[in-house]
Amino acid sequence: MNYMEANNNPQLITPPLGGGGYNSRLIRVAVTDDHKVVVDGLDKIINESGIAVLTGKSYDAAGCRKMLEAAQPDVLLLDIGLPDESGMILCPKIKEKYPMINILILTNYSEYTVISHILNNGASGYILKNAMPEEIVEGIRTVASGKQFLCEEVDMLLESEKEDTLELTRREFELLRLIYAGNSNAEIADKMFLGYETIKSYRKNLFQKLNVHNTTQLMKIIVEKNLL
Repeated sequence: MNYMEANNNPQLITPPLGGGGYNSRLIRVAVTDDHKVVVDGLDKIINESGIAVLTGKSYDAAGCRKMLEAAQPDVLLLDIGLPDESGMILCPKIKEKYPMINILILTNYSEYTVISHILNNGASGYILKNAMPEEIVEGIRTVASGKQFLCEEVDMLLESEKEDTLELTRREFELLRLIYAGNSNAEIADKMFLGYETIKSYRKNLFQKLNVHNTTQLMKIIVEKNLL
């Protein structure tokens, strides 16, 4: 079966036969991206890598589903910004249906929340589109072996966020939740079964740890860092 339809229809590609025939040890890769120029560029990178072969390409989520039914790649290069359905939603659905496919995100999105969410929902790796061809090939090789791969820029971003992560105790999180809900110190003391002065002390320490000086600043930090 070989889809070679015009425009942006999904394409299932039969790997070319070399002098010794198709090397079954090559990593089978499929690509889903809504920009044809990107797909064509990846086609060239993959087929010239020496370690992989392109077996399918599609340009939207619907085409991706159709393609995967037949292509069954080892690795899927998936963009997030698809026209009919976000790759954020598509990724876990693919992983659930095809657990053996390793999904490598290739996108322009570099926001921490996007990266962390999709890595926790089926993606095996994350590469930005400004990555060098060698880094893309290394990403394919790494995720195909069952390991996680992050391009250098994404790796640095995640490490930076880890350094900024706030370490709060269970009791501090409870205090934070009660403050956010609008409780007074007296009400918090009652709900936490602690003395009023103890709550005042805990509250002072929490403000110092979060580097805030009043409740308004605390509320802003809670929202910005998604603490609750």
